[in-house]
This record gives sequence, C-alpha cells and structure tokens, in this order.
Amino acid sequence: MAARPKRRRVTESNRASSEKSTPNVFPQDPSAPATSEDRSRWKGFCEIESEPAFFNVMLRDFGVEDVRVQEVVSLDPDMLAYLPRPVYGLIFLFKWREEDPDKQEPSCPEGIWFANQTVNNACASVALLNIVNNIPELKLGEHLQQFKEFTLDFTPALRGDAIGNFEFVKTIHNSFARKMDMLNADLQLKNDASSRKKSKAKESDEDDAGFHFIAFVPVQGRVWKLDGLERQPENLGPISDDWVLQVAPEIETRMAQYEDGQIEFAILSLVKEPLTQLVATLAENVKSIVSIRQRLLQLQCDQSGLQPDTAAGNNLGEKDLLLGPCEQYRLSQEAIDQAVLSPEVEQHLKSDDIVGSSAVAQELATAQASIRASIRDEIKAIQADDDRAASRRNDKEKRLSNQDQLLFRNTWCAVLAEFSRSPYSEA
Repeated sequence: MAARPKRRRVTESNRASSEKSTPNVFPQDPSAPATSEDRSRWKGFCEIESEPAFFNVMLRDFGVEDVRVQEVVSLDPDMLAYLPRPVYGLIFLFKWREEDPDKQEPSCPEGIWFANQTVNNACASVALLNIVNNIPELKLGEHLQQFKEFTLDFTPALRGDAIGNFEFVKTIHNSFARKMDMLNADLQLKNDASSRKKSKAKESDEDDAGFHFIAFVPVQGRVWKLDGLERQPENLGPISDDWVLQVAPEIETRMAQYEDGQIEFAILSLVKEPLTQLVATLAENVKSIVSIRQRLLQLQCDQSGLQPDTAAGNNLGEKDLLLGPCEQYRLSQEAIDQAVLSPEVEQHLKSDDIVGSSAVAQELATAQASIRASIRDEIKAIQADDDRAASRRNDKEKRLSNQDQLLFRNTWCAVLAEFSRSPYSEA
C-alpha cells in the first residue's frame, strides 16, 4: 500500500501558485456586465435566443441588405399569408434530436451552400449563413461575399470550421454575450468533454439535448432542410406554388414528436425588408402626383392662357403632400427618378380630362398618407430592434436577483474548479 502523501500547509507561495494556474479570462466580478475586452478574449460562441431583433441587427452588421427577420406566430395558412414576400428562408428552433441519416443527400449538391456546425453554440450564425448564402439576389456585404466565394469549393465540415475561425462573424455573434453566457458555455463544454471520457459508448439522453436552430430554404427549384448538425442537406422536394406552406407540415411533424410539456419552439422568417418596398411605393406615388399636377397645370394654362405660376391649378393637392425627396422617409431623388409610373397614370398624362386626372391626383394623395404612416411604423420597428440589441449588448437589461447572483457565482466557481483540476492549467 502506497504511503499516504503528507498534507501541505497553505502558504502564501502555495496560494500564489494556485491563483496563477487559474485562467484569468474574466478578471472582474463575474456578475458584472461583460466588456468588449471580455468578449474579444473569449474563444467560444455564446447561445442566442430566438429574438428577431438580435437576428436583424446581426444581419445588418454582417452587411446583408434588404432582409428582415420576423417571428412566425402560427403555421396556419391564413396566418402565413401575412408574411411579406418573398420569404427567403425559415429558421426553426427546437430541442434537437437526430433523424434518419438516410434522408440526407450522399454529398452536398452542387450549387447548395451548406455548412456543418462544428463549434458549440454557433447554430444561430450557421443557420443565417446557410440561408443568405443561397439567395443569389441578396447583397451580402464585402466580408460575407468574400467568405462565400472563398468557401465555395469547401466541404460542409470545412465551411463549419471556417465559420468557427471567422473573427468577423464571431465578433458580431458574441456581441450579445453576457458574462453568464460565456461561463455557462465553458462549463457545458467542460462537462461534455468529461461525459465523453467517462462513457463513449453510452447513448446521449434526449432530456440533455440542447436547443438548436436549423434552416429551410428554397434553392434551385427545390426546398432544402439545412441542419448544421447533420452531415448533408435534406431534399424536401420540388418547390410548389408557395414553398412556405410546403414546409409547414414538416415543422408540424417535428413539433408533434414532443410531449405537451416540451412545447418550446420558435419559428423565424427571413423576408424582403418591407421598408424597401414601401419606400419604392412612395417614390412611385410622389412621381405620379408630381407628373399629374404638372399635366393639370399645363391643361389649365392652355385653357386660360395664363402662365404656369398664375394658373389656378398651381395649388392642387394636400397642404402637407410630399412632392420630393425626404430624409425622414428615406426617400431620395434617385429613387423618384427611377420609379416606373403605372399604366393608369401614364394614360392620364396623355389625356385632356381635367376632372378625371384631378380625381386620380386626390386618390394618390390619400394613398400617400397611408404609405407614409406605414413607413413611419417600419422605421420605429427598426429603431426598436436597435434599442433592444443595444440594451443587450450593453448589458443594461434587468439586473440579476440575489438568487440569480448566487447561481451565477456558483457557476463561476465550478468553472474555476474544473480548470484548476485540468492537466492543461499552468504550473
């Protein structure tokens, strides 16, 4: 029997050595808000909730243009009809379980950009990239466009590794990380590694399965399920009249696999930014009103013999009618110049019917008020997203309760304890 080792007295030198071996990742109070330095020094990816505001700000920071993330509150066909079109993709958050691998393609088909999730908690960014990189008409921004081209010939696994090493994406993803998120992620990674060492052959318990984002996207005439935890994409069949309605039963089937107490799902849609279309509609409206006003003015001048500046028609329209570019409504002169007039307006521009053209001008003025109201609502929604994201990034949300702070510190102590026992700690 081996001799029992003698206990060592704790001395200042012992304590200093112990403190030296503890990784100084978060030198401040672990319950304090995470700083930019904390996030930059951390090597992992944080979990992100299915909050549309966060996804919208992430896409904007990535450089992707004219895309908006909206929550899908129901898969009922009547409710899905209210989604702005086109719908570029759907993101489904659920408690992940492995499906039949035979449903997957033997290899990633040519023309499909698909990345595996090879880094813990990166599924939000992976799902977003698996959608936007498959929509040819989207403007991705300089960084994502270069990344897409660079990884075009990669396998899904290599693309996943590339995402994990892409500091541009990781920095934006982790801009929402709170210190608690980082500590929990590190502890979970440590526990996962420990569990694998203890029992490699033991099947994972479904109760321990984490929540996971997957993507559904129409590409090259077919609908695809792109799950980063699966090796290859799954082909769901040719696109029907409305691919969103086609995917709905697939998602409903997954939901039905869980018990009533496990109803924890979220569905997000990536759609064309409604504000873009609204501004284009306003540009057409302004150009139409100005063109008809000019035509009416010319007709009145021809009939009265007056000059344009003294003709009665010079004051047609509402007092607060928008007749040119306006920064408040994000309307530029270029957008007005490029707007295409409707056949009805074109017809009135060739007509001598003052009464009919005046009626059309009044209808356009009434419509403009509604368009401008919708634009104001969309701008407010975007600002609300920015405020929500800024609050999270600056960690100005509701501070932790005493009980949560205790849990926080216990988690922090567990992380330190695990690292102190690690053979890779500094001597």
